[in-house]
Amino acid sequence: MEVLFATTNPAKIKSYKEKLEEHGIKVLTLKDLEINTDVEETGKTAIENAKIKAETYGKIAKKITIGIDTNLFFENVPENKQPGTHVRRVNGKTLSDEEMIDYYKNLASEYGGKLTAKWVNGVAIYNGKETKTYSFNKSKFYLVDIDSKKRHPGYPLDSISVIPEFNKYLTDLTEEEMDIRANNQNEDNKENAVDVICEILKNM
Repeated sequence: MEVLFATTNPAKIKSYKEKLEEHGIKVLTLKDLEINTDVEETGKTAIENAKIKAETYGKIAKKITIGIDTNLFFENVPENKQPGTHVRRVNGKTLSDEEMIDYYKNLASEYGGKLTAKWVNGVAIYNGKETKTYSFNKSKFYLVDIDSKKRHPGYPLDSISVIPEFNKYLTDLTEEEMDIRANNQNEDNKENAVDVICEILKNM
């Protein structure tokens, strides 16, 4: 099976592409198909934005298309300072990786140097006729006001994300620790996101 993955984020493409291809699903990107259309993400939730991306790019490419979007929420922070669906876009400006790190470091500093945070993910799969969706949360972590000097291009907040069970920056976790964290998240979610995507694809 061949699907289009509707994102330009290289880190997100890499993390899902490898896992999906292990299941025999060939993953194409917008770059592969030379699609340069910008999509206005007007949804109020991760699911709504994922649907917008999947359906818009799916109609252009005429292929089964997966859209994924992520919301970021902080505990004990007022609504007007919640990034929600606009993690990278602040005050009308799209931030670079380093600008994101600086912005969220400053926000954490306003709240004593540490924010309790969680990612809420929405997945939408469009096959030309219908769209199916799936949502899952990742484990809570801390966003802090001092950054690791290591970087994950495309995932800048990894450099200021501290994982409680290891008390280490996400960028500093070993492969073994990443596997432990992934397994713990799968236990929390009850289902593995890639397995769910594959099951949805199989039944569409």
